[in-house]
Parts: sequence; structure tokens; C-alpha cells
Amino acid sequence: MTPIPARIAAFRAHGADRYGVITDKGIADLTPEYGTRFRGLKEVIEAGALEEVIAAAEGRAPTFNVDEVDFLIPLANPEKLICIGVNFPDRNAEYKDGTTDAKSYPSMFIRFPRSFTGHGQPLIRPPESPQLDYEGEVVIVIGKAGRRIARENAYDHIAALTLCNEGTIRDWVRHAKFNVTQGKNWDRSGSIGPWLVPFRSADQLDDIELTTRVNGEVRQQDRTSRMMYDFRYIVNYVSTFCTLVPGDMIVCGTPTGAGARFDPPVWLKPGDVIEVEAEGIGTLRNGVEDEVC
Repeated sequence: MTPIPARIAAFRAHGADRYGVITDKGIADLTPEYGTRFRGLKEVIEAGALEEVIAAAEGRAPTFNVDEVDFLIPLANPEKLICIGVNFPDRNAEYKDGTTDAKSYPSMFIRFPRSFTGHGQPLIRPPESPQLDYEGEVVIVIGKAGRRIARENAYDHIAALTLCNEGTIRDWVRHAKFNVTQGKNWDRSGSIGPWLVPFRSADQLDDIELTTRVNGEVRQQDRTSRMMYDFRYIVNYVSTFCTLVPGDMIVCGTPTGAGARFDPPVWLKPGDVIEVEAEGIGTLRNGVEDEVC
């Protein structure tokens, strides 16, 4: 397994939003030192200061225990949050109606930051539908702006990695023929986190195992080397039609095994615990609660 080189997280403690480095003993809060210079981790990445900020925590005693804080989405206000759909071979084969056969270009859609919550926070099932589903995915965070980025240069534009449970309200995905927007953007229906891992080498992405568990049962498991559109291609393709800027997040696709594909379908319900784990990145864990209206 690829070791985790460093982990920096956004969190709330003592009534304030903060960020700090995760250690084996807790969280070293860096907000007092860097908070006036960088309001949050997006600003850290925009300044190209991720490694500097992480290095500042070396040898420090933890400020908080992990269980004393509420984890936030690592980057709460990205300019763009782009999702790649149907990006694993077996996932593509799940679609029987012929509408999503493998094509020359990836399926894509946009999500709003408000549709996600942080590590350890509950996913919210709305009263309008019981069909809350899970999708475990790897997220790349852009660190260097670019347009029409060549494949061979794509990794130079990635600052960090994190994980996503790209929670979906399945029946609302099918409300329209040509888009899935309304099924993908319910408040706090998905999660991102638990932290950012600096991207330093290709082996952090090219062939890592991605696993999703529900209540301890493995539901999704595959390797990124089997993606139909690899990370270099994704950066190249997306940057062809829009400028990627620091802090943009791209959610890169989920393996087969979502609850919708069981017979009968198995939807998430209050009390369930979902874990998305990837080698060298960590484990994103969330429960489920019903929305209180």
C-alpha cells in the first residue's frame, strides 16, 4: 500500500473554521499561524503553499484530538466541482438500455459544494425520495491553472487528492433524458474528505485500489488502472473546454456495485455507515440521517 505522506484537513472547533495537519496523535492546528495569510485551504492551494503549510506542523504537538472536531469539506468554495460519470468498465456494463455505451468522450456533470458534507458527518436523506445511493470516488484537486493541458503535463497541475462519496438520489437522476443534475445536488447528500493528501508522484494515482463498504460489507472495489478515462486524460479533456484553476475539484468516477444495481435495489437508510477507502489517501466515513424539515 502506498504510504500516506501527509494529511491536511479543514475542520470546525471551538466555533471557528480551521485547518491543520493530521498526525498520529491528533490535529496540529495551523490557523493561528497562517489564518490571516490564508483564510482556508483553497487559498493555500492558490498560493502554491500546500507543502510549506504542511511542513510547518513538523514536530508540533497536537492542538485537538480528532474526535474533538467536526471535519469540513476540504475545499468549501471551489470555482468548479466537476464529476466524471461511468468511468469503470464493469460500471459501464451495468447500463442495459444502450444509452450509456462506451463512447469516445466521458459523461460529465456539475455538483454544487452545498451538496456535500465532511467526513464523519451524516449524509442527509430527503423526504421526497428514499433512493439515496452511494458512489465511492477519487478526487483530484487542481493546483496550477491551465487551458488545453497536454496529457504529459497533466500531473503538474494536480496539487492534492481526496475522496468522495458521490451520494445520489436515484429516481431524481431519471427525471430528465439528457441530464442528472437534479439527482446529484441535494443538500448534504454526498461527502468529500476526510483531508487532502499532497500529490507528489504518479504512483499515488496510476494503480490504486478504491473500495466502498456499507456497514462493513464491500460493495464496490476496483483499481484506478482500469478506469476508461485515466486521470491524465481527464485533466486534458476538461481543460480543453474550460480553464482549470487552483482549487477546482474533479470527481473521477465510481466502480460497479452501487445500491441501484442490486435486485431489488438497496438504498441507504438511517443508521447505515458508508466508508470509501483508497490506497495512500485514507478512508472517508459517513452515516445517514433523515432530513428534519
